Amino acid sequence: MLLHGYLSSKESFYYQIKFLSRKFKVTAPDFLGFGKSSPLDIPYSVGDYADWLDSFIKKSRLKNPHILAHSFGARVAFKYLAGGGGNKLIITGGAGLVKPRSPQYMRRVKAYRRVKKLFPRFAERHYGSAEYRTLTPIMKQSYKLIVNEDLREYASRIKNDTLLLYGRNDAVTPPDEEGATFNGLIVGSRFQLMDGGHFCFSEHPDEFNEKIYKFLTEE
Repeated sequence: MLLHGYLSSKESFYYQIKFLSRKFKVTAPDFLGFGKSSPLDIPYSVGDYADWLDSFIKKSRLKNPHILAHSFGARVAFKYLAGGGGNKLIITGGAGLVKPRSPQYMRRVKAYRRVKKLFPRFAERHYGSAEYRTLTPIMKQSYKLIVNEDLREYASRIKNDTLLLYGRNDAVTPPDEEGATFNGLIVGSRFQLMDGGHFCFSEHPDEFNEKIYKFLTEE
């Protein structure tokens, strides 16, 4: 089971689907609101996506699948697997931490709120990340729910054999922050670095595929 990142789709795993399909049955859905899936009609939280994943797995008649999750997909995997189930877990560029807000960030939030009261359209066009500004109103509400939930508690409940595989140059989910933190939370997990950044699995697919195949097939 392959779980893609935010504003991405199953196509991001092109090289992994092609490689893993030789030895495994591969299922790679598009989360609701992304790729070829239906758009959201209400804002979804991480928990809503975890419930959606649970329903998808049951409808697909999959039993305890291995899970490979990237970035936002890791958020969903953490929450889904915290209740048990699943098989081996591979996290790459996994997100899920809410970090302390800097004074600069807090000043920008206050400025946004002031401007929004007077000039809402201007505020929406000029504040927030480039990623955030591309979203529909419902997706913006969903995005806020997702990024403001810290998932350390859920990660600490995971009992699955876990490999954390991060790109050395990942500036989105830095390995010395996210990777190291989740490694400390998930008992028995293994933390490895490889070439590349946040999309190391598509930047260096041969290296990535070799590492995950070894992990999935070892006793």
